[in-house]
Amino acid sequence: MPVKKPLLSGIRIYTVIYRILILLIVFSSTTECIHGQLIDPTTSFRNTDQKSHIRFHYDNDYFTKTDCYYSQGITLECVNPFLSKLPLSKVLVTARNGNNTYGLTFNLFGYTPINTNSDSILYGDRPFSSALSIGYFSLSTDSVNNQRINSTLSLGLVGPLALGERIQTTIHRWLNNKLPRGWQHQVANDIIINYAINYEKKILTYKKMFLLNGVGQAKFGTLDIKISSGINFMAGYFNNPYKDRSSERKKKFELYLYGQGRVHAIGYNALLQGGLLNRNSPYTITNRNITRFVIQADAGIAMNFKKILLTYSRSYISKEFSPGKTHQWGGISIGAFF
Repeated sequence: MPVKKPLLSGIRIYTVIYRILILLIVFSSTTECIHGQLIDPTTSFRNTDQKSHIRFHYDNDYFTKTDCYYSQGITLECVNPFLSKLPLSKVLVTARNGNNTYGLTFNLFGYTPINTNSDSILYGDRPFSSALSIGYFSLSTDSVNNQRINSTLSLGLVGPLALGERIQTTIHRWLNNKLPRGWQHQVANDIIINYAINYEKKILTYKKMFLLNGVGQAKFGTLDIKISSGINFMAGYFNNPYKDRSSERKKKFELYLYGQGRVHAIGYNALLQGGLLNRNSPYTITNRNITRFVIQADAGIAMNFKKILLTYSRSYISKEFSPGKTHQWGGISIGAFF
């Protein structure tokens, strides 16, 4: 670990973050354009059963041989008991008598239209947009009532300051690919202040090899406003995510399939419609063309062995705007606990 320097030797924090992101993206990128979808690391099928861990999530529609819409999906996650001492922990929702963990996420998401070869505004296509944020979250497990509550406060930026254009252009230049055109029409700069609450409740289990949950989510703020509901399942050899680890012998090896289906009721999406505070974006999707009910399905396989966490997933989402299209992508997660 490098020695901490008091003032980063005069280098602006913006430049440091930008270079770190470029290295991470190049490490996980092999295609001309990268596409993905938002990542939720707190659901039961991504459970780690550990008080301390780090994890890297990456989504890319190269896995499904598609190339449109969401341009980046990256989350760096860190969970540690020390994070419960942060003052903002008081704004996070936890279950009464719950077993609580706290974490930070660093998130980068970017979007492009289907056509990235035009300098003109592509009316009817998705606007260029990107988001950069830090999230502070808690995950509270109530083993008595078999329920889990996750809450997240996110702060950040959308627009050119979120680095989407610079990162994608740099990657294309390094890989000697054709440079994307049209970023000058991206959604304008605005701030992200968002709050999300997720709820999971066990519905049934079968022989400790199958778990079915009901799920619900509410998000509100300047990035998006939506309510979601659905179900998810785990099938295979796994630790029960609702059990207190101190009262049950823990499996040292886990291998299981998982799946999730949800319906999203959309109120607002700044990455399609522009920020709530800055309404000067060159091009956005109009309110009447937003699809108000969106279906999303996810499925994958997970393996936890010793101190290593691995998952691979495939996802589908119905069209988010008119005349948009459905979209598919794949994702990987790599982590370690300690």
